[in-house]
Amino acid sequence: MHNQLFFKSLIATLPKWINKSKISKKEICIYTNPDNLFQMFFFLKNHTNTRFRVLIDICGVDYPSRKDRFEVVYNLLSIQYNSRLRVHTRVDEITPICSVVKIFPAAGWWEREVWDMFGVYFSNHPDLRRILTDYGFEGHPLRKDFPLSGYVEVRYDDSEKRVISEPIEMTQEFRYFDFSSPWVPGDG
Repeated sequence: MHNQLFFKSLIATLPKWINKSKISKKEICIYTNPDNLFQMFFFLKNHTNTRFRVLIDICGVDYPSRKDRFEVVYNLLSIQYNSRLRVHTRVDEITPICSVVKIFPAAGWWEREVWDMFGVYFSNHPDLRRILTDYGFEGHPLRKDFPLSGYVEVRYDDSEKRVISEPIEMTQEFRYFDFSSPWVPGDG
């Protein structure tokens, strides 16, 4: 009941910033444009009736068939009101999202991870560089179109006594997959 009332008051307070909203598994989910994120988070953290002071995490999701391919999801917690809030925004491959590090300093690491894994750019980030892959890594490995084998192979060459990085050249033949189950009763 408390979540329903809070949900309604939040929607009434922020009508210009919220595109869509729902309650899912006792969590409030709101969808907004990337242009509204900074102002919305400032409000959500500091307003007397919200107090979402803890940024739990930020994650990215790739939907290659959508026009705005990437969805960035922010999970917030208000300890004072014992409430959780999930904020979603969508961007394409070239549109930047304003960093929220000035509001939530912990966002720095998670924004770097989303940048490294998906290639979503966060403008005004104080230190946007790779965090999980090597600095010379090509591409963003959690994109759905990233090849499973990657673009380069890194190996130690015993004859040269050093690590060598070389492009992968893989030809893959057509494979036939037999999806019938040998355990289906009545086939034997």
